[in-house]
Amino acid sequence: MNKLTHSLDRFFGISERNSSMRTEMLAGLTTFITMAYILILNPQILSAPYATESYAHFGEIAASKIANGVFIATCLGAFLGTILCALYARAPYAQAPGMGLNAFFAYTVCLGLGYTYQQALVIVFLSGVGFIFISAVGIREAIVRAIPNAIKAAITPGIGLFITILGLKNGGVVVNNDATLVGLVDFASWRESGAGVSTVATAVLSLLGLALIGILVSKKVKGAVLIAIVTTTIVGIPLGVTQLASFQLNLGQQLRDFREVSLFALDFKGMFDTSALGVTETVLTIVMLIISFSLVNMFDSIGTLLGAAKQAGMVDADGNAVRMKEALMADAISTAAGALVGTSTVTTMVESSSGIAAGGRTGMTSLTTACLFLASVLFAPFVSVIPAAATASVLVYVGILMLSNIKEVNFSDMTEAIPAFATIVFMPFTYSIANGVAMGLIFYCVLKALTGKAKEIKPLALIVALIFMARYAFMSM
Repeated sequence: MNKLTHSLDRFFGISERNSSMRTEMLAGLTTFITMAYILILNPQILSAPYATESYAHFGEIAASKIANGVFIATCLGAFLGTILCALYARAPYAQAPGMGLNAFFAYTVCLGLGYTYQQALVIVFLSGVGFIFISAVGIREAIVRAIPNAIKAAITPGIGLFITILGLKNGGVVVNNDATLVGLVDFASWRESGAGVSTVATAVLSLLGLALIGILVSKKVKGAVLIAIVTTTIVGIPLGVTQLASFQLNLGQQLRDFREVSLFALDFKGMFDTSALGVTETVLTIVMLIISFSLVNMFDSIGTLLGAAKQAGMVDADGNAVRMKEALMADAISTAAGALVGTSTVTTMVESSSGIAAGGRTGMTSLTTACLFLASVLFAPFVSVIPAAATASVLVYVGILMLSNIKEVNFSDMTEAIPAFATIVFMPFTYSIANGVAMGLIFYCVLKALTGKAKEIKPLALIVALIFMARYAFMSM
């Protein structure tokens, strides 16, 4: 056992990063628990269109079949992507089907345009193949290096605010308000029977979890984040927030449905049906869909990698992520691999920061997370018991840590400050890391060009900004 530990330490460079095997494994467990909601949410999102009237000819059976198959696909896609981060990139990042991209897959491609599930998987697979190519020739890495320092400095706090609002929403603290867009949960609704009590209990539990993390971290308790998750899960039982009834196992049916849902059961029928749109319009539609998937995935992953790498101290003198090329290639391969096993775009997840906050610094963190995702095929009932309130507090805590990097933004120069500010605010307010990076780049190029500082714009940064402007003008997402 000592020999194995020594080999893993040397392979991942655990001691070199001033970490330990215990810390790395706890960090991997923390990342997994924080991301576990994806195992539940992704099947719900991807199967939802098939329960609508537009897909009435499929019926409810098809919706449940897709949900079962996608659960297995989500476990496998997350495992494949994260194991690549562990063994190839040797970095503490985790991958899984991206939120937002799965909604685009389900509601725009399947429900809106009428493509079958397998046909939509083909589009994702093709975007993954394209990613592999541009990653292999270094284009994605070159794009990262072309991003101005002002925007690089803003990405981390921007992601911090983004995952903060994710946490507050998942924890039921921030709710929809038709008048003001968002609002605070009505804590007085506990006096109402039914949903009011449950809503308040969820919000209070998530805030208590955040307070507990703060107390434990202040006292330098090892595994503080994980302890807080377990504690809030237990406390949630008498409050009715932790639902023990969700402990169910239906593995046999899920495996059978997975075989029918994955890309291995691909049917090209109708993929290039030109009867309605014509050859040119059909091909153009498919190309535009591939580009849409590619642009959002690329800048989501770039933003996440830069933000998480900076948080982990894995950046060079120019602010670029260490082993970035390997991490980007892992992301590209997982996109194609995820489509093959039957899920929407697999990408580097912002929740990786939770494991980094718990001390993860090497690929051992990712290896732990990957193994847990694979085990989830068998132990999904245990994962489904953890309530959103338990992981919501972790996201808010990570947001606090990442926001501290805002001090690196130069607010004295408006040609730097406005692009940085746009990067920061567009992430949470548009629910997209990609939009934040895109708007930051556009503002940077416009301001530099119109203030006599055009020489500071790198050609590739300008090209990317122009592509995004065209994308916003002609592609709906």
